[in-house]
Amino acid sequence: MIGLRIVGGIHGYLAARSLNSERHFPWYSRWYSLLLVFGVGSAVLALMIRSLLFQPFAIPANSMAPTLQVGDYVFANKYIYGYGRYSLPFGLGPKTRWFTRAPERGDVVIFRAPNDLETDFVKRIVGISGDHIQLRSGVLFLNGQPVPRQQQGAVELNGRSVSLYSETLPSGRSYTVAEISDDSRGDNTAEFVVPTAHYFMLGDNRDNSLDSRFNIGFVPEDNIVGQASVIVFNKNQPNRRWIWLNP
Repeated sequence: MIGLRIVGGIHGYLAARSLNSERHFPWYSRWYSLLLVFGVGSAVLALMIRSLLFQPFAIPANSMAPTLQVGDYVFANKYIYGYGRYSLPFGLGPKTRWFTRAPERGDVVIFRAPNDLETDFVKRIVGISGDHIQLRSGVLFLNGQPVPRQQQGAVELNGRSVSLYSETLPSGRSYTVAEISDDSRGDNTAEFVVPTAHYFMLGDNRDNSLDSRFNIGFVPEDNIVGQASVIVFNKNQPNRRWIWLNP
């Protein structure tokens, strides 16, 4: 390919030398027009796709394990919930959300935390406006009722053995969570009441996640960036690719 490019470049140079110097070319065949179309135009198109359709994210920690693992590269769907302030780079999105569609319990979302508006976080929504959320001995209680969970075995995470549970929301939606024990710092909490237009977030790795139980608190609707839709690949696990989230 390099040889073909060199030959093509030499041929183009010789062809240009043989042309009449008085010949005028249309504006779209001039070098600056081509630079604009293929350089700036491509960059603008990529920025529009990233801002309005799909944005890639790398997963640096195991707070959402086993659903998301270190080394995962995820595409977030930017349009599914509409567009807010953090849909565009540098917080330049609209101050009031456009084309809003509310997330549902169980959705895995990318968002900005109220106490850290510069960092993208990924967690699972377990509480929507008006919900009462509490954890008792590791069991999630939603509006006073325990969310059923069923043990699914154990795996090793961060050098420690953790138990896996299938947790099923009232909608019938299921996902897997990890627990080191049922008596860790976030396994027994006070009852949280989710304010209007806010969400309560939990990490699937329940004993290794800073989420709405702690300093993140309730996440405003305007802080949601998008829905984590698909794991494209994992740089450490070649066979871990094209795994769809939020079924």
